Amino acid sequence: MRKIAFITGATSGFGTACAKKFHSLGWNIVLTGRRADRLASLAEEYGQERVHTLCFDMRDKEALERAVDSLPEGFREVDVLVNNAGLALGLEPAQSCDTEDWDAMVDTNIKGLIHCTRAILPGMVARKSGHVINLGSVAGSWPYVGGNVYGATKAFVQQFSRNLRCDLHGTGVRVTNIEPGLAESEFSVVRFGGDAEKAAKVYEGTAPLTPEDIAESIWWVASLPVHVNINALEIMPTCQSWAPLSVFRE
Repeated sequence: MRKIAFITGATSGFGTACAKKFHSLGWNIVLTGRRADRLASLAEEYGQERVHTLCFDMRDKEALERAVDSLPEGFREVDVLVNNAGLALGLEPAQSCDTEDWDAMVDTNIKGLIHCTRAILPGMVARKSGHVINLGSVAGSWPYVGGNVYGATKAFVQQFSRNLRCDLHGTGVRVTNIEPGLAESEFSVVRFGGDAEKAAKVYEGTAPLTPEDIAESIWWVASLPVHVNINALEIMPTCQSWAPLSVFRE
């Protein structure tokens, strides 16, 4: 019987790369996203027999729950949940940002993730096996100017992952928080409201992580023996490291 991976935010970036990785290794995959055309393209590329797509907005709790409840045989008993859906919006300082951007990040990065986890988790616990893999960020540990609420949502994901480990003690269900640093995908295009030129400048002169790098890391933690749990995996490209604390001088 094929194993099943449930991947949120599968229509771009890390999610698309994860879909390709797990499918190539013989898994059935459930792919979620808001863009029906991209989901249809993925289903056509990989074949309906081993792919099931769910089109909904992660911020819509009822739609999410209906989607999970609708899973057919062959896709219901999820072995790995990849909570990838998330976004960053804007880089303005807290005193001048758009609070609607804050709401969107909280509703997607926090509420969407926890509701999806809650919908999938009972089946894993009942089967005494499974793996919840959350996409955090180095921004959950290390602040940067303009990261305000985005970084705070990823700090939530970090702590939620730790607390899940405690709640799931003895169930056989694993939990991992993947924490990427500088990575090139549609992430910055979304952050800058579709301004591809501005997004490209983020990566000028660097060799950032790629979606394939992150998919490979996710596959690695998922493929380890079931008695091994990687609690957290922080990943940066070689070109990125920490900076000194800043000091304001008059």
